[in-house]
Amino acid sequence: MSPSRSDPQAPYSPKALEIIQRTNELLASGGYNSFSYADIAELVEVRKASIHHHFPTKADLVKATVVLHREATRRGLQSLDQAMPDPLERLIAYSRFWAQCIEQSSPPICICAMLAAELPAVPAEVADEVRGHFSDLHAWMTAAMEEGQSAGKMRLTDTASAEASVFMASIHGAMLAARAAGKASLFWDIAKLSSDRLRRP
Repeated sequence: MSPSRSDPQAPYSPKALEIIQRTNELLASGGYNSFSYADIAELVEVRKASIHHHFPTKADLVKATVVLHREATRRGLQSLDQAMPDPLERLIAYSRFWAQCIEQSSPPICICAMLAAELPAVPAEVADEVRGHFSDLHAWMTAAMEEGQSAGKMRLTDTASAEASVFMASIHGAMLAARAAGKASLFWDIAKLSSDRLRRP
């Protein structure tokens, strides 16, 4: 598919997109402060000056990476909405997506989860995008909770918004728990418990 005006990748050349992809991988591995332009230059096989040409500062580069991550997430959530009429199954499918990513280390964790832990130390423009990601995700989960409750498919013990916050925290906490334990399967163990508690008996 060729880039369009609505395509967030349209402003970027193939080399710039490769730089963003490598940045995504490095963020998932160690966070904002774990790499430099020298590391990216070695991976992409370009001079540091070439990276600065596309992204003058590291904040510019990481912001661009998070913006594309947010757009990919939005498209993925829209696809789940269209493909799955059952709101609980949509939440489970979201969890399964991350279970597979973590199992295959592709990526091993959501880059926004990594950056969220570093928020006090990352540039404001990056922090704003990270917060925006979680705001988008919370809104999507809240809508699923409201729909599930209205349809009699979910059992909520608090407001849909509060339940969405708990579920989102469980999913991202599970990512960190799996990484800390060095056990990818731990993510699904926690995520499944989080969705099972919503299922109406």
